[in-house]
Amino acid sequence: MILDAGALIAVSRNDRAMIARLVAAEAEGDELQTHAMVVAQVWRDQRGRQAPLARLLRGVEIVSIDDDLGRRSGELLGKARTSDPIDAAVVLIASDGDVIVTSDPDDILHLARSARRKIVAVRC
Repeated sequence: MILDAGALIAVSRNDRAMIARLVAAEAEGDELQTHAMVVAQVWRDQRGRQAPLARLLRGVEIVSIDDDLGRRSGELLGKARTSDPIDAAVVLIASDGDVIVTSDPDDILHLARSARRKIVAVRC
């Protein structure tokens, strides 16, 4: 399961439904992933007020944005004729069959089609 910023924001706001969804996914053996720039979109607190998010992130694989992923994200944006590199990288770290939890499933699905990825986008 790939987490976009909307999922992390929901956890940060202590959204019980989102937290329950992620706990259930982990219990079923799903690995949770995101990338570092998604974390940058939502992380604001230096004093521990984002405790639910901090707890979640301990169990999430944070994929680094390296030169290769950056370039592939740019290429995908060109194909899709869109401009959000963070969403493009979310799609590119997903494998066929993965679920991406997002606040904007239409954009994610458009990018996934352009990348020829067969993913499931779930609104958070």
